[in-house]
Amino acid sequence: MVTKRKSDIDAIQGTPAARKIAGGSTLTTIIPDAVIADRVILDTMTVTIDLPAPVRSAPADEVAIAIDDVSITPTFLDAPEVTTTSISVVQHVIEPVMEVVPEPEIPPLPTAHSVPQRRRDRINGVVSATPEPAAMLTAERLVEPFGRRKHAPEGFWPALLYSVTLHLVNVGDSWRVRERKALDSRIARTFEGGTRFVPVLTRKGGVGKTTITTLLGMAMADVRDDRVIAIDANPDRGTLAERINKQTRSTVRDVVIHAPEITAFSEFSTYVSRDETRLDVLATDTDPMLSEAFDEDDYNVVADIAARFYDVVITDCGTGIVHSVMRATLQRADSIVVVSGGSVDEARLASETLTWLEANNYGDLVKNAVVAINTGTQGTNLVKLEEIEAHFLSRVRDVVRVPYDPQLATGSVINYAELKPITRDAARDLAALVVDGLPSKRPS
Repeated sequence: MVTKRKSDIDAIQGTPAARKIAGGSTLTTIIPDAVIADRVILDTMTVTIDLPAPVRSAPADEVAIAIDDVSITPTFLDAPEVTTTSISVVQHVIEPVMEVVPEPEIPPLPTAHSVPQRRRDRINGVVSATPEPAAMLTAERLVEPFGRRKHAPEGFWPALLYSVTLHLVNVGDSWRVRERKALDSRIARTFEGGTRFVPVLTRKGGVGKTTITTLLGMAMADVRDDRVIAIDANPDRGTLAERINKQTRSTVRDVVIHAPEITAFSEFSTYVSRDETRLDVLATDTDPMLSEAFDEDDYNVVADIAARFYDVVITDCGTGIVHSVMRATLQRADSIVVVSGGSVDEARLASETLTWLEANNYGDLVKNAVVAINTGTQGTNLVKLEEIEAHFLSRVRDVVRVPYDPQLATGSVINYAELKPITRDAARDLAALVVDGLPSKRPS
């Protein structure tokens, strides 16, 4: 109940708020209930009327582009047909697809007409039917014969003729020089696949085994371009280091002790002595109390280090073929040299050495072995050396005689350049035969 004055009522009724409030959805009407004196008692009643929503008229630009609505009568639509479809599931195994690798195409061999001619066939200017490689441009093909000069001949008469004709006549080297160069070529043969090991052994002492080892090493080192070493593996106090001028007091024992520290050839070279032919020699223990300690394991340590720096390792073995060092030596051997003296018992013991090797599964080494007969021992003049050679030739690959030489008989330092020519030739023959038996490549 609200009580207002009449003036207030008139004021309220005259205002828009009395007719329409809050947007026109609610209309408030004031009706007088009673009049008391100068006051009017009013009752208020609120009436809610839902007015129609204002209709929006589209502007002309929208009407111009609008699409007319067309009503569709539902009776004109065809009812969709309901059909039933059955789906059958078929089990299918997917096989893996293997990638087919095409076979390589092998070009056919060239026919006789497509094979390029050799460069000797092109000397007369014959044009090849196929493009020539650059290797065909050789001096033999391009330079005239009179413009090429061969090396000066060696030998007395060829050199004399070459000199008096003012270098116009060159008949080549003498037959002796050609043989020497052919022997050098055999000794200097290169290897592939690691170091070659050549043990020198026999069952009897005093037959010149150390001498043969020194001569073999000097003959190889004098010709070959790579490194050659001779190792004294005699556990009974060897004398190999006494055959050259010693430059160090180190022995195989020092190499074994300092093996982890040896990483370069410059470090290993401090343990060896080198002679004029570039042969390196590694001495054995000089103390008899320590010589027995050099066993199979110690030799393997020394051999492994030598194999890192040398292409040929010659091992001077002791007389004890049943010693453990001998077993380690033979396991690494590519070829062997058996030394025999010129007497009956020395030849028999050398032959027994071959028999022992065959009995211990070293038959291949025996067939490839070379026997060196040292004719500087006592009793040689009383024995038929031809019979000894014939016996060993039936068992080994070849035999070489080493003649007597005063320098070898002294048992001291050997000067290779001062040996008799026949002695040097025998050493070179032995070296060539040994190299011939060494494999050029290691079997895979």
